[in-house]
Amino acid sequence: MEFLQAIGQYDFLQKALFTSVVVGIICGVIGSFIILRGMSLMGDAISHAVLPGVALSYAFGINFFLGAVATGVLTAIGIGYVSQNSRIKNDTAIGILFTSAFALGIIMITMLKSSTDLYHILFGNVLAVRPSDMWVTVGIGVIVIVTVYAFFKELLLTSFDPTIAAAYGLRNNLIHYLLMTLLTMVTVASLQTVGIVLVVAMLITPAATAYLLTDRLSVMIFLAASFGVISAIIGLYFSFTYNLASGATIVMVATGLFLLAFLFSKKHGVVWKSIRVRQKRAELSK
Repeated sequence: MEFLQAIGQYDFLQKALFTSVVVGIICGVIGSFIILRGMSLMGDAISHAVLPGVALSYAFGINFFLGAVATGVLTAIGIGYVSQNSRIKNDTAIGILFTSAFALGIIMITMLKSSTDLYHILFGNVLAVRPSDMWVTVGIGVIVIVTVYAFFKELLLTSFDPTIAAAYGLRNNLIHYLLMTLLTMVTVASLQTVGIVLVVAMLITPAATAYLLTDRLSVMIFLAASFGVISAIIGLYFSFTYNLASGATIVMVATGLFLLAFLFSKKHGVVWKSIRVRQKRAELSK
């Protein structure tokens, strides 16, 4: 009740809750495609690679969205170029470029002598979200959802069978870079909520939880978005009530939901698998 009363009284908490919910939705939507394509490491790479762009944005006094999206997309293109034009495999190219971009970003922010900003960028502080950040997040959310809806069939086909997609005339590379652009935008939207270090958890964990519960992509996206919202609301409650780090608390709630699905999912849960194995053994022993 105190939390609900605080939401009604404090404007900053209203903005924090609204922003967290939007982030939970779009992370679940994009995370579903990242899981299906086996690109979790790429999500981690993009989330860290936006740091130099954030640093440049602070240096020039512009919205960090512009610099972060630019460096995120450039990193995705760079990873593809290195892996396609050398003996280096994709996962190795990801490891090289994202760590170097992250290191460059830390150096740049250190040179700017802004340790407070660095802490908030790395770990998030949704309770300090500004109206401009909230509306940027809403704008990104609208763009992401509309784009996924418009290109759902293309994303679906290229995620499950790139060969057939190419036979139908779809350009897999273009769809890939479209998804990378959306991933970068979602990462930027999540900076204020969970920070660079934890954003990959919000991209992957709700979607992975949904993946354990269904075999249909449309249902998976809905469940992943729902788990993202639940994690955001419950995490923000614990963060406000017990004075905990907001980003870390949201991620821990998402992890708790994943563990429940991992253990008790009807089809893929460890507990139910064990029960089915015992039942089969009992039938065979008769």
